[in-house]
Formats: sequence, structure tokens, C-alpha cells
Amino acid sequence: MIVDTLANADRYFALHSLFPRAFEFLRTTDLHALAPGHYPIQGEEIFAIVEVANGRTRADAKLEFHRKYIVIQLVLGGVDEMGWKPVSDCHNPVAEYRADHDIQFFEDVPTSWITTPAGSFCLFFTEDAHAPLVSQGEIRKVILKIATAWEPVGAHYA
Repeated sequence: MIVDTLANADRYFALHSLFPRAFEFLRTTDLHALAPGHYPIQGEEIFAIVEVANGRTRADAKLEFHRKYIVIQLVLGGVDEMGWKPVSDCHNPVAEYRADHDIQFFEDVPTSWITTPAGSFCLFFTEDAHAPLVSQGEIRKVILKIATAWEPVGAHYA
């Protein structure tokens, strides 16, 4: 898990071949002008979800994790206090993993909470369970999903 600002995004380019394109989208797009919804960036390898939601309490936030996608959550407005815990330490699933939505929720309590103000992002790898949207107000954010099993154009997914 990484917490940072877009000014430092270049530091993370070497971690995944799609990170340069993902961060380019975040840096060059007028994100505040985008309506809530789904935005393809590079097919299903990289896509964005713009979300506006009222925050919830820590008690109402469920840890979630994804197997197929790394997630970058960039807060555009408000403050999102996101919970975090290693997936390997999550032992109380709400239900089985849903491959069709690439998600599983847990009843476990986060190990730590990360206060993420507007202009900052949290980057969650597949081993990071996270509980977003914890706030006393409205949160506006863009969520980037980056495929973990990406191969160059013309190749097949693993």
C-alpha cells in the first residue's frame, strides 16, 4: 500500500508497466469535469471510476480486496479515511470472492486508518484489503483499476 500525491507519481512507474499510463491519465485529465461513472483508459487493462458519495463510519466500512486489479484511489474533494489490513490477515469473509465483480468483503477490522485528503491517493495492491469512503462529509474521488495480469497488445491474459 502506498499513500502519496501525484507530484511524486514518477517514483512508482517501475512497479508496473501500466503505471506510467495510469498516472498520465490522472495528471492530464480534468478530473473535476468528469461526471460520476466508468471511463475506459486502455480497454479493460486500465479504467477509471469517478465516484461521489457520502462518507460512512468506520463501523460501517467493510474491508474489500481485488485479485485482478491494483487500485489507485485519488481523492478529489473531501477527506477519505481509508482502512487497511493485509489480506493474509483477513479471516472473516462476508461471502466468497466474486470473480464477476473482482471483489471480496471481510468483517475483519482494519489494522490502520489512513487519512487521505483531496489531492492525495492511496494505491492498493492485490495483497491489500482496504475500507474506503470513511468520512463525515461528501467524498469525490477517482478510482483507477489497473490489471495485474497485463500483457502487451496481441498477447493473451494469464
